[in-house]
Amino acid sequence: MPVVMFHDALASPDAWRDGLAARIPELDFRVWPDIGDPGEIEFAMVWNLPPGSYAGMTGLRCICSLGQGVDHLFLDPDLPRDVPIMRLVDPWMSQSMTEWILLNLLYFHRQGPEYDALVRQHRWHVLPPPETSECRVGIMGLGALGLHAARAISGLGFPTAGWARTARTVDGVEVYSGNGQLTDFLARTDVLCCLLPLTAATRGIINTDTLALLPRGTFVINAARGAHIVDEDLLAALDSGQVAGAALDVFHTEPLPPEHAYWAHPAVRVWPHVSAQTNPATALEQVAAAIRRVADGRIPENLVDPTLGY
Repeated sequence: MPVVMFHDALASPDAWRDGLAARIPELDFRVWPDIGDPGEIEFAMVWNLPPGSYAGMTGLRCICSLGQGVDHLFLDPDLPRDVPIMRLVDPWMSQSMTEWILLNLLYFHRQGPEYDALVRQHRWHVLPPPETSECRVGIMGLGALGLHAARAISGLGFPTAGWARTARTVDGVEVYSGNGQLTDFLARTDVLCCLLPLTAATRGIINTDTLALLPRGTFVINAARGAHIVDEDLLAALDSGQVAGAALDVFHTEPLPPEHAYWAHPAVRVWPHVSAQTNPATALEQVAAAIRRVADGRIPENLVDPTLGY
């Protein structure tokens, strides 16, 4: 009988428990911290498990991040280094993320901030229409989420580029790679979208230096991790006009503290980390398949490379 532990302080375990029971009736599903003997846990479904919680899980055979990101797992110094880690790769989440990126991209491109300001003034005024073919969009990160978004954006007629760790070919998308091509990527980008994994190399990557390389009046959209942005640097760029506006779904501290400057800044759109929420209904089959593979002594799919951090 596979023994599974669930932990997600922000979500109910009921949908996961019921859905997995329908697929694996013999499953022993335990919700942290009431997990009984930790040595019996074989498969851990986790999101922000408190540090040290893996102590005693001597039978653990796989850790599953309940999201596409896994950076939170590596914050635990006691994370078992010999246990495979998998992440969710869910087409529903990719679609949801792309919708959120498009929502904010089109708001900025179709002069949403300007028209909102006119509405507040009770002014009926028509602005010159924007030209899609002249709005260059750049996607930082070409994983499952970034590729899905880049293809959709390109399909709408926006000149689209992506920046990734390694070179690759993507139809309709100009790909830049490595630190050597980051400057050129930023210089051609009018709307910057961050969908990078959070690693030591990408932490704080949106800062004074990189923002200065963008064309003046660029928009910034971040749905990856809050730590990709140096908040003080983005706020300074917004105040100077180097960045015209920002849509942010992720932050260093969540929930975003009430006193944070982002709340009151007129050029910032704050979202409560909802761009691509985990959906048990669409992710259950993937998790169930992973549990079956682990129970059979096989390796699950969508494994994380600990040396890369994603």
